[in-house]
Amino acid sequence: MRVASGSLQGSVPGSEDAAGAQPVASTARSFGQNTMPLSPLRLRFLVASLLTVSFLGALDHTVVSTSLATIAGELGALELMGWVVVGYTLASTVLLPVLGKLGDVLGPRRVFLVSLLLFLVASLACGFAQDMTWLVVSRVVQGMSSAGLQLMSQTIIAKVTTPRERPRYMAIIGAAFPIAILVGPVLGGAITDYWGWSWVFWINIPVGLVALAFAFVAVPRLGRGVIPRHYDVAGAAAFTLGLVSLVIGVTWASERSGGVQAVAALVVAAIALFAFFVIEVRAPEPMVPLRFFANRTIAAGTALSAIIGVGLFSITAYLPTFFQMAYQVSATVSGLVPIATVLGMLVSNLVTGWLASRTGRYRIFPIIGTCMGAAGLFLMAGLPGGLPLWVPMLVMAVVGMGTGSFMSLIVAVVQSAAPDNQTGAITASINLARQVGSTIATAIIGGSIAFGVARLLPAGLDPASLTPHAVHQASAATQGTVAEIYGQVFTPIFIALATTYAIGIIAALLLPHGRLSDEPHTATPEPAESLSA
Repeated sequence: MRVASGSLQGSVPGSEDAAGAQPVASTARSFGQNTMPLSPLRLRFLVASLLTVSFLGALDHTVVSTSLATIAGELGALELMGWVVVGYTLASTVLLPVLGKLGDVLGPRRVFLVSLLLFLVASLACGFAQDMTWLVVSRVVQGMSSAGLQLMSQTIIAKVTTPRERPRYMAIIGAAFPIAILVGPVLGGAITDYWGWSWVFWINIPVGLVALAFAFVAVPRLGRGVIPRHYDVAGAAAFTLGLVSLVIGVTWASERSGGVQAVAALVVAAIALFAFFVIEVRAPEPMVPLRFFANRTIAAGTALSAIIGVGLFSITAYLPTFFQMAYQVSATVSGLVPIATVLGMLVSNLVTGWLASRTGRYRIFPIIGTCMGAAGLFLMAGLPGGLPLWVPMLVMAVVGMGTGSFMSLIVAVVQSAAPDNQTGAITASINLARQVGSTIATAIIGGSIAFGVARLLPAGLDPASLTPHAVHQASAATQGTVAEIYGQVFTPIFIALATTYAIGIIAALLLPHGRLSDEPHTATPEPAESLSA
């Protein structure tokens, strides 16, 4: 049995045109089921519009972090503070496959514009919040709409570019995330200090309205898919229940505070996710097209996307704490390490996107990138204490460069291996793998740090009150003890993450050889390969 990937004739090996259709001329770009020319000027305008909107969605995930304490204090609900972030993240993750399917059915332009309008309304509601419950609900809506912005931006780019062009433009859109990581916390703190925390959300309104006006003009009316006779409501419900239960269960289990509740949540997650798998296999119109994961390109690309979430995104938030404790540096200085990591990611993301579009070659970049990530994290695990801070900064910059070299590229490659009428669903699946991996790994790492430090601390040191400021004011002996403890706790974490990247090397090697084509939704494989049984 030959596994076909739909409307592509080998944009990457392992895919072919099931209908046997000839590729259209390279002078036109395919819009869904229609083909129409798109001028270079309009394409640049479109990319600028999508980048602005993607940056808004990514920024809203990072800009709130520095204002959380102020928000919780003014609204008087410290115990709900974490849900301002968790609600946003969970909503944006859970809605990915649903929005991907809607984009394929209704057209990505409609989903994109509705998501942008909903995002602006939710931002307005967040700023007017009178209590924490109001804010959390508004943040959930914001997360849902943010998922639509990020996902449809990538889907629209896939619809209006050839496989050869796609990595360059996808890298530009993907640059929104690392830029948001760099400027978000600083911007959020400055807005909170000078304007008030409400403007952390309201700043989206003027920028978003301009982006909305651009989007109405720039985003073309893309072809709609066939309206399904049956919507996969059962699959969506099972997936939502399974993912929410999984995140809650892993969080409780990693904190060693959930007990029976954690076990119950994990059992519910296992049952719901198993039911989701069964539903998707049998559904006539599945929300997640599992059959396409028999394609080697899609399977390997999805694994690589998950490895990015597990291997790097999960540890970034904990790096400042590690360096404040293990290297005895201030909070400001400790932020230099994640900044170096993200800068490396940003630069390599843009460079490899340009190179892949210029040469058509893509396989070498994830191979080199996963090797760099594995080597850098193994080196982090073995760095002795007392080194100047520029050493781990350089090492983590290498990890960031390795990750960025295939972060956006792998999305473009997987899109090229999928049929045109499933672009949204496949794009959602690869993003979903990354976000779920990051969410679960972040919870596990956080719980491991808390448990490990508490277990190793000598008598007389209370882990609940062990802040970087308190440690820096303690005796030299205490500082040395704490530094050694954090080194012991983080070493196996770095080793585990390095092993994740080492597994990624295998996934990268499994990518078929091929060259991205100048033809819309086609490529010239070298040699042509497809999975067969």
